[in-house]
Amino acid sequence: MMFLIIVAVMAVGLGMGLMRYRKQQPSREATFPPAWRSILLQKVSFYIHLDEAGKQRYEQDILRFLDKVRIEGVGVTVDLTDRLLVASSAVIPVFGFPEWDYTFLDTVLLYPGAFDQQYQVDNKSGDYITGMVGSGGPMEGKMILSKPSLHLGFDNQSDRKNVGIHEFIHLLDKEDGAIDGIPTVLNKHAFALPWLELIREKTREIIKGKNEIDSYGATSQTEFLAVAGEYFFERPHLLQKNHPELYDLLAKAFNQDAVTVIKAQVAVRTKLGRNSPCPCGSGKKYKECCLNP
Repeated sequence: MMFLIIVAVMAVGLGMGLMRYRKQQPSREATFPPAWRSILLQKVSFYIHLDEAGKQRYEQDILRFLDKVRIEGVGVTVDLTDRLLVASSAVIPVFGFPEWDYTFLDTVLLYPGAFDQQYQVDNKSGDYITGMVGSGGPMEGKMILSKPSLHLGFDNQSDRKNVGIHEFIHLLDKEDGAIDGIPTVLNKHAFALPWLELIREKTREIIKGKNEIDSYGATSQTEFLAVAGEYFFERPHLLQKNHPELYDLLAKAFNQDAVTVIKAQVAVRTKLGRNSPCPCGSGKKYKECCLNP
């Protein structure tokens, strides 16, 4: 079965088989439903590590995102967990910028699986794309995510991969007018040249097999930013240990320090034992992970 994105986008307005999860219309100060909070506590490690004030701000950011952006299913149903994971993918990269709204997004389309360059899921071409940000034409303002890959990104906290966060980093990159791999914040503060030099250095290491950053990051400086950003939010302690300069620049780019967030939460968990599951969500024991990063 084939799904064409142009047909899908038209179907949003014409009712041609897209399955829409009805949006609620929360106000900025709306109460976050307890059932929603329960899902975040089960699924989103970033949210778990925030203090109470941070959790409240995160929840309001989730509500605002869902109020402004449609989430549609193409050949799949879209449930509450799907919506919260999409919204979390959006909120996490920009959490350092309070009340951020994405300029270049109005709709996220969830697909039943990977797709190709023609937005088809039969995979006859051999492509295996799990996320894409639209640019121009009928795709402008649209994002496509594979629903299974979206969930896998939050279920597996140790693989340094999260397709939802990856694609929203591309959108953050686009805020200065172009998806070019230079974060807007670094561009504004004259960090662009050090950033580009660091990309070249890390790309050479990736190609030679001398570091563990996903090889997809070596395909372009645009993809390097998104891949490194996934690593930053999924395994911040490991990134800081293995690539301290890269970690520091990403902390500037995202205006947040992921390691500090986790350390603060570990500090207040006085009953956390050495053999307890690590609170960073890696799946390892605390003594094998964040206790000795």
